[in-house]
Amino acid sequence: QAQLVESGGGLVQAGGSLRLSCAASVRTFSRNVMGWFRQAPAKEREFVAAISWTGSNTYYADSVKGRFTISRDNAKNTVYLQMSSLKPEDTAVYYCAASFSTYGSTFDNRFRNDGVYDYWGQGTQVTVSS
Repeated sequence: QAQLVESGGGLVQAGGSLRLSCAASVRTFSRNVMGWFRQAPAKEREFVAAISWTGSNTYYADSVKGRFTISRDNAKNTVYLQMSSLKPEDTAVYYCAASFSTYGSTFDNRFRNDGVYDYWGQGTQVTVSS
């Protein structure tokens, strides 16, 4: 049974930083592309960042590029999202996701789409005050 557990969310002032973690209990963590998505109130879930199997390649949404950094530690089965220069518009529930079924394929723009992910965490709230 796959399980993803996010942590590290909270309340922070604009300009501040937070680091989210996602501990994964999935089949062979290193064979999963990992992604972060977010959903603000009354909005659709949107892509934030994705990282390839070894961590050598990443994608970011334009809205977070240069401010957020995704990384992974395959020895610890954990993926991270370092968020800096936070803005009120970053307020959302942040979800970790894992894509196992795509192992062996090419790491490409498909991973911006939530439909390619097989497993999801329960989410962690990030609130940025102005």
